[in-house]
Amino acid sequence: MGSKQGIIKGSRKERELDFWGKLYFPEVFKGMWFSFKHIFKPTVTLQYPEEKPVLGPEFRGRPVLVAEEGKERCVACGLCARACPPLAISMQGAEIPDGDVKERYPERFEIDMLRCIYCGLCEEVCPEEAIVMSPWYDFNFQNREEAVHGKDRLVVDKEEVKDRLDFLAKRRNPNFGEVYQHDKRNNTHTLRDRKEVMGKGLPEPDGH
Repeated sequence: MGSKQGIIKGSRKERELDFWGKLYFPEVFKGMWFSFKHIFKPTVTLQYPEEKPVLGPEFRGRPVLVAEEGKERCVACGLCARACPPLAISMQGAEIPDGDVKERYPERFEIDMLRCIYCGLCEEVCPEEAIVMSPWYDFNFQNREEAVHGKDRLVVDKEEVKDRLDFLAKRRNPNFGEVYQHDKRNNTHTLRDRKEVMGKGLPEPDGH
């Protein structure tokens, strides 16, 4: 029994205190001196909500729908809703009459902000860069119905999230603008005659 107690006591590697250490006052004064020195250093505390932190484009705030020339980029493909882990996204697609580049658009698009976990998977899978994580994080609601954001609260102009879009472009294509150039018109996903619809003389893919 004695040897076992000796092993347990030795395994703790406890520090033997001297006379001043047993008084504890020197350690208390050391802590007070440490706090006193920091009183005169510049503060890093923000007086929120009067002061708001400046967040970089890598920050993932509430998701929004990107609009370009007054129209949302979304083609109601449903990939974001399928990839969403908490099933926070729901939509209803509708057909667009002939004459437009896109065939479909989201007639209804909703995100339950109480379910959203801000993982960014919806942003990752979107082929049109139509849904992105915005820099906005400060929002509230009084009931569950207000937490469901529809298109009236989701659609924003692309200029408002330009920093995030540029960040995504650089992250996905580190050599973009340096090694090669990319025509953004190639990202137009449509099954219609691109020359006729777009009217910009965009060549057909090779072999067609």
